[in-house]
Amino acid sequence: MANALCYLETSFRRFPDRCAVTDDCRSYSYAEFYRLSRRIGTGLARLTGPKQGVGVFLEKNADAVAAFFGIQWAGCFYSVLNTELPGPRLNQIAAQLGPAVIVTCRELLAQAEEIFPGQSLVCLEALAEVPEDDAALAAIQARAIDTDPLYVNFTSGSTGVPKGIVVSSRSVLDFIGCFTELFDITEGDVIANQAPFDFDVSVKDIYSAMKAGATLAVVPRRLFSVPTELMDFLCEKKATTLIWAVSALCLITGFHALDYRTPETIQKILFSGEVMPLRALKEFRKHLPDVTYVNLYGPTEITCNCTYHILEENRDYAAGIPIGIPFPNEDVFLLDGENRLITGQETEGEICVRGTALALGYYRCPEQNAAHFTQNPLNPNYPERVYRTGDLGRYNDRGELVFSGRKDFQIKYMGHRIELEEIEREMNAIAGVDRACCVFDEKRGRLKGFYTGAIDQGELHTIMKQTLPGFMVPGILRQVEAMPLNKNGKIDRKALAAMAGGR
Repeated sequence: MANALCYLETSFRRFPDRCAVTDDCRSYSYAEFYRLSRRIGTGLARLTGPKQGVGVFLEKNADAVAAFFGIQWAGCFYSVLNTELPGPRLNQIAAQLGPAVIVTCRELLAQAEEIFPGQSLVCLEALAEVPEDDAALAAIQARAIDTDPLYVNFTSGSTGVPKGIVVSSRSVLDFIGCFTELFDITEGDVIANQAPFDFDVSVKDIYSAMKAGATLAVVPRRLFSVPTELMDFLCEKKATTLIWAVSALCLITGFHALDYRTPETIQKILFSGEVMPLRALKEFRKHLPDVTYVNLYGPTEITCNCTYHILEENRDYAAGIPIGIPFPNEDVFLLDGENRLITGQETEGEICVRGTALALGYYRCPEQNAAHFTQNPLNPNYPERVYRTGDLGRYNDRGELVFSGRKDFQIKYMGHRIELEEIEREMNAIAGVDRACCVFDEKRGRLKGFYTGAIDQGELHTIMKQTLPGFMVPGILRQVEAMPLNKNGKIDRKALAAMAGGR
């Protein structure tokens, strides 16, 4: 097969009775999951032709994962319409996607009809009752090729219109094959899925499990508001692998949930999305000292991740955790402002990526494609796409890549060029600060710092003046109970700026 169905097919043949997907309400063996996905695929194939976009308006659970594979059996690609998003935003995404059909369920049908007027809707329960049509599914798969789209993930667009990133089956197969091998993900693993399904961290959970014949345990969304129940869930499911956003891990340490109960079966914790605060890492290592910890880096446009760093037990990471080295079959390099290759240490440049893992591009956004998926400036001889991440990096004295910040997080303040991440790193190192974030109010010319933790604002300000130049010390410091998060679990900087108001 030319797509990720080959993972499901192989694991179904090898481990028909092993648990494939579970959540807090249901569990499917590989045999049950395989048959369910094929029934869904048969039903969808009767509603639409191959290579069409299919929206998925379902709660985050095991049935939604079955829908993803059913959509692949029908030869289509899926796009998750997150039920937590506001109706107008979902309508924007659907308008951009133009789905042939939207898969929902009976419980959400009335809501879907209200949010998506005029769209073709079908309930998963009805699709699940359609008998498998082996001949029809085989005919569809015979025409599939590995560059067909697998999914479209929508993120915020600079124009105010959601931007869809189209990822092919080839890119996922290329990445997941390396990922599972590098981190020894096998049939004995239980991967606890934290990320929303419209966030590409979940791609690693879903397809790593299917490739290895492991169990995917879908963590209910509500448990991230109740850390003790979250720990109970991880323990009860005997989770071995967490591939989580940094914010989710910080939630556990912020509420001291590991003191309540430690999931002793965990063997691997892989984190990404933001810089991991060293205090949170130290807390995890105290409770789970024998776990393998991995820092992952990469935007959605390159299929999940392009670099990794396996943390060393006795290494000092006070200067920050590097993003490491490229995954196999991915070339990650730095370009300066004149599009020249940077090879020396400590010289900052834009992180660029080339390789099979690159997304196909943005959905119906030719101008964005031209700006970000460009001809490799180092290769004038034949067409070769690279993705320009907009992130800044440098090489340390070990030849590892170190993330330096976003090009758009570089500010000019009081005549100085400042990286907001550098201020955040210093704040995070101060005792009494659990997590920190800085924003720049360009309109008022004010640098603002936000933090969670017990330290007094005045004391924090005094300590920062001792460790940072005056122009890097935020004029406004504000203690917050918790950092606001966006839908992908990252700190919502716009929400923080709004919290400060006109101060």
